[in-house]
Formats: sequence, C-alpha cells, structure tokens
Amino acid sequence: MSGHSKWSTIKRKKGAADARRGKIFTKIIKEIIIAAKEGGGDPDTNARLRLAIQNAKGANMPKDNIERAIKKAVGADAVSYIETSFEGYGPHGIAVFAECLTDNNNRTVASVRSVFNKFGGNLGTNGSLTYLFDRKGIFTIIKDDDLSLDDLELEMIDAGAQDFEVDEDTVTITCAKEDFGNVSRKLSELGIEPEESRLKRIPNDTKKLEIESAKKVMKFIEILEDDDDIQNVYHNLEMTDELAEALE
Repeated sequence: MSGHSKWSTIKRKKGAADARRGKIFTKIIKEIIIAAKEGGGDPDTNARLRLAIQNAKGANMPKDNIERAIKKAVGADAVSYIETSFEGYGPHGIAVFAECLTDNNNRTVASVRSVFNKFGGNLGTNGSLTYLFDRKGIFTIIKDDDLSLDDLELEMIDAGAQDFEVDEDTVTITCAKEDFGNVSRKLSELGIEPEESRLKRIPNDTKKLEIESAKKVMKFIEILEDDDDIQNVYHNLEMTDELAEALE
C-alpha cells in the first residue's frame, strides 16, 4: 500500500472520534462555501461544488449541514475565504505543502510559522517545493461484497486510472490530474459514490526516517492538520509498515 493510502487509513480510524469528525466537517463546510461562492449554489452547474458535496456525503455529513453551508455562501452575509498555501521543510528535512482556506490571512501565517518554528522547520517561498509533488486524482471507495474488484479495475483503467490499490476495507484509485473528470464520470455511471475524491499532491520521491524521528514529523503534521484554517497537508515522509503500526 502506498504512503498516502497508509496515512489515509490511519486518519480514517482516528476520525471516528467526535472531535476529529468535527474538524473534518469544518474543513468540508469551508470547501462547500468557497465552491458555492465561486460558481453558484447549483451543483448541477458547479463541478467544484458537486465534488465538495460528494465528499461531504462520503464523510456522512448531514444533509442539513450541506444545505446551510450553501445558503451561507450565496447569502448577503457570506463569509469570504482566501485560498493560500505554505511550503517548507519540517523536522528532519521533510518537505511539507499545506493548502489553506482562511478568512484572516495574518492569523493563518502567524499560526503556521509558529508550528514550523516550534518543530525546528523552515517556511519557504510559494512555489519553492512545487516540483517535489505531482497533482493526482485520488478516489477512495469503501469495499462492498457486491462490488467486483476485477471488473472495477478494468473500468478504471479504461477511464485513465494509473493505480488501483485494494486495502482491508477500501479501494484507492489514482489517476493523472487530466483524467480526474473521466474517472469521476465513470464511477458515477457505475453507480459508485466514493467516500472521498479529490486532487492531491503526491510526492515524486519519499524520505525514510527512523521511527522516533518519523513520529516527531507526524506529530508536526497532525498539529498542522488540526488548524481550522488548513485544509490539506502533504509531505514526502515515507510511510513504512513499521511507522504505520507505531501510529495506530
């Protein structure tokens, strides 16, 4: 199983806690708001909003929460969020890329810089680490006894999938950024609703650390992810089986 799949599995298990689920809902609601504000409140004509709603459903967000978020975005008192990102090196030289949605950029900058400083990391300039990551489409599907994995894999390959990973209870499909729409449409045609589908930054190469050093890096990553202004955090730490076990 690839590193991003291992970490996603660990986060899914941890996400069962109510406090963690609340954090997930907060991030999804912000994505719904900015998508609706950008392209309108109709998911039929707004692809970004449609994807955000799909991810909300995958996270078991109540329908009322989704509808309130859309109304909040298109109403007269709509909150304005800024999309921004931070790049830098965390503990032990691990490359980190954080995507943010914030209504107060000064607060977010100060918060992110504080975490980097606390762990001995260094923030870089925007674009300085972009070359270390490729943007790929990642789809996570919950396995179903009625789902033929062999047939699904063939369908996904035809749609442009580059990788098809099967875990204990999930299937992870990876595709090039350009094929994201094709794979998404094919899943919809097959009547399959992913638990999560989004463009993610996947490292071109990973860096392996000793367990204790790696655990310090993952603590740093978790603190960043717990910040309400941060939507996604990507890194190039190699997620070994031993590290995955130590984090569970």
